[in-house]
Amino acid sequence: MFQTIIILKALAEVALCAFLGQGILYVLAGARRESNFVYTTFKMLTSPVTKFTRFIAPRFIVDQHIGLLAFFLLMVVWLGLIIAKINMVLT
Repeated sequence: MFQTIIILKALAEVALCAFLGQGILYVLAGARRESNFVYTTFKMLTSPVTKFTRFIAPRFIVDQHIGLLAFFLLMVVWLGLIIAKINMVLT
């Protein structure tokens, strides 16, 4: 179980880093971001999380905010996995 928590935490960290990179490139690349190879790679890495967030989010949340919501949901999952890891180590 401990190894599963570590693997899930690592996957969450990779996705969070991809979201951060995508956000930075969103600002730096401007309107040409869709033709940027690195941006499209980050977008491909984060698309499963974004699609899942769109699936569970209420319809009144605008599509433009789904990426930010997905990032914060991933942060909550990451923090939950940290707490689970600490509990497994202490018990």
